[in-house]
Amino acid sequence: MSAEAALREQMCLLARSLFERGLTHGSTGNISARTPDGGLLVSPTGTSFGRLDPARLSHFASDGQLLDGDPPTKEMPLHTAFYETRSTAGAVVHLHSCHSVALSMVSDVDPDNFLPPLTPYGIMKLGRVKLLPFFLPGDPKMGAAVRGLAGKRSAVMLANHGPVVAGKDVEAACNAIEELEDTARLAMMTRGLNPRTLTDAEQEAVISKFDVEWDI
Repeated sequence: MSAEAALREQMCLLARSLFERGLTHGSTGNISARTPDGGLLVSPTGTSFGRLDPARLSHFASDGQLLDGDPPTKEMPLHTAFYETRSTAGAVVHLHSCHSVALSMVSDVDPDNFLPPLTPYGIMKLGRVKLLPFFLPGDPKMGAAVRGLAGKRSAVMLANHGPVVAGKDVEAACNAIEELEDTARLAMMTRGLNPRTLTDAEQEAVISKFDVEWDI
């Protein structure tokens, strides 16, 4: 099996796992990954994470030309914005996961640091998550908003919509977006209970120990 064929299979396997565990639903969510030759594989528009076909993934050349496969997701501006601004991005995942969307609707969250410091893992895998305003699905302004971050964030939360995470490869991106959703779930579960969060010193220790990219 070629490297590209293996990547196609991995993308569909991970997407199906996310779907089967309820992290996205119906035909929501999209996923993309860099191919070994610098091209891009992208989930097609209107498809379900539970039923992606490796042979029908949208396949782009390194110059952005669609080579084969079905038409890509309408959220392509989000994906291309991450690839264009983050040299380390090898994959991008976007979900409509319930707890993170619910947290984005809460009025007192910090838009510059969306996730509360409840565990070290959200910090380790995501750094600071930027809460972006609401955009219509498919609006190119979402890509412009990501570009405006100048590559300083690996994850953003689209208000009333869902999270988007870039990782070094497709497995890392999926692991990170799961951590985002789990941290949001903890935040919603403990809301109003005055939970103990990591202190500033503890957060700084995590950032230093694990060499976390932390945009000040």
